[in-house]
Amino acid sequence: MAPTSRRPANPKDAAEALFKPVKKATTQAAERPAIPNAKELVSLKIDSDVLAHFQADGPGWQDRINDILRAAMKQLP
Repeated sequence: MAPTSRRPANPKDAAEALFKPVKKATTQAAERPAIPNAKELVSLKIDSDVLAHFQADGPGWQDRINDILRAAMKQLP
């Protein structure tokens, strides 16, 4: 039995095969059911004095902003 060579017959073809883009099967992301009262991370630009006002009372300032926005939302028609 002759030993097999570890080198490919054509190195250029072997190198090109390594760098060919792999086609992945695309699958649609499964929608998860909405969790009631779940918080969502957002980026929000507000004036610095408004932020300072809410942060002045210490931790929980994000919850206080959320409570005020919810109250304002309920007052809208």
